[in-house]
Amino acid sequence: MPEYGIPKSKQGLLSWSWAEQRLKKSHNYWISTVKPDGAPHCMVVWGLWVNGKFYFSTGRKSRKAKNLAQNPRCVIGTEKANEAVVVEGTAAIAKNAAILKQFVTLYQKKYEWDMENFGEPVYVITPARAFGLYEKKFMGSATRWEFGK
Repeated sequence: MPEYGIPKSKQGLLSWSWAEQRLKKSHNYWISTVKPDGAPHCMVVWGLWVNGKFYFSTGRKSRKAKNLAQNPRCVIGTEKANEAVVVEGTAAIAKNAAILKQFVTLYQKKYEWDMENFGEPVYVITPARAFGLYEKKFMGSATRWEFGK
């Protein structure tokens, strides 16, 4: 992270397992999308981190869904800013029946909310990069991960 005064050594960086633990445990997530006019839109969603991807559902007519239809690039972040994980990626509507069934089961377990007949799309965000920021050790541990390169 240039110009933050963070050492160039990899010693002390956060592990990906640290990030995934927070992605799985977060109850609320921030999602940022881009409106057609280029303005940002940020909202809280419930979701699941499963097998290296983030899944959530929203109404077809929601601002998030409209934005993602125009521009699939988005950002999600965990709820605890002092141990933040921020993921940049691309969203698509999940269509794999086995994954959707798993989503319904895990969502019910996590949120006690039945998604079986919700009828709205489930989105999957595939990460391009992620950032881990641990407030207590920020200067020695701020970490960036790159995916698909």
